[in-house]
Amino acid sequence: MLEIQRISKSFYRKSALDDVSLIINEGEIFGLLGPNGAGKTTLIRIINRILEQDSGQIRINGELMTDRHLDSIGYLPEERGLYKTMTVEDHALFLGRLRGLSKKDVSVQLEHWLTKFEINDWRKKRIEELSKGMAQKVQFICTVLHDPKLLILDEPLSGFDPVNVELIKQELTEMKANGKTIILSTHNMKSVDEICDRAALIHQSKKIMEGKVADLQEAHKKGEYAVKFRGSMIAFVNALWTGFELIDKEILGDDRFIARLKMRGGNNFEDLLKALIGQVRIEAAWEVLPSMQDIFIELVSERKEALDA
Repeated sequence: MLEIQRISKSFYRKSALDDVSLIINEGEIFGLLGPNGAGKTTLIRIINRILEQDSGQIRINGELMTDRHLDSIGYLPEERGLYKTMTVEDHALFLGRLRGLSKKDVSVQLEHWLTKFEINDWRKKRIEELSKGMAQKVQFICTVLHDPKLLILDEPLSGFDPVNVELIKQELTEMKANGKTIILSTHNMKSVDEICDRAALIHQSKKIMEGKVADLQEAHKKGEYAVKFRGSMIAFVNALWTGFELIDKEILGDDRFIARLKMRGGNNFEDLLKALIGQVRIEAAWEVLPSMQDIFIELVSERKEALDA
């Protein structure tokens, strides 16, 4: 749906984006990941035509992007911009009208979202009366009022408590199921492991990795497994013998543990289970896959070592 082709941008001779190319497919949640200052927000502002790139181009559905494509985009910026003295209803009407909706359409959409989020009693409240999390939720609603095909969210989960983080993640998953394309930009990589289909990692203005999240995790896994069990830790360690290396353990109770270990000498998951059965009571066992944050740290470390060599 969106092709970002060799975008570069500098501010006062300092590079913010250096020859960055990305492909975002229709109907996917794409994670744009990296630390603060990596260039994510600059790229998002270029896509939204707030900034102009120094070089490169952006295509949407095969067409060179122009202002007319902005009607199909919903943008939630990192800097929250709500007028504090306006009511939730008036703010939604103001932003909805800017997006070309009629007053009636805004009313219908606002009713839908307020009901869905169970916050109908906020309608007449002024923005200044809302908590930070409540205001975040209102701005999210205003971002999707015009039913955009492409949703671009810059740090959308910051400021939310864990319950509302799950609510927004669930909503994004539902939107994806309905054919929406979503770009999720964040430095909090742990929060998007489970909802992003594909991701790109940006560091110091450069793209250092792009691909399916599952493929990236598979490529960087370390052959580690975790076992949740009930019984004696001594019996567990003795059962492993020399075929497996205990890396870490977590005590859950008097006789319950989660142990993380690594295979040795060509042993596999089946061998691990055979060794433990009868020695401890296994409650769960799984392969440990790296998070996107783990992968990012590994790639940045490798780049630093290569530059220092």
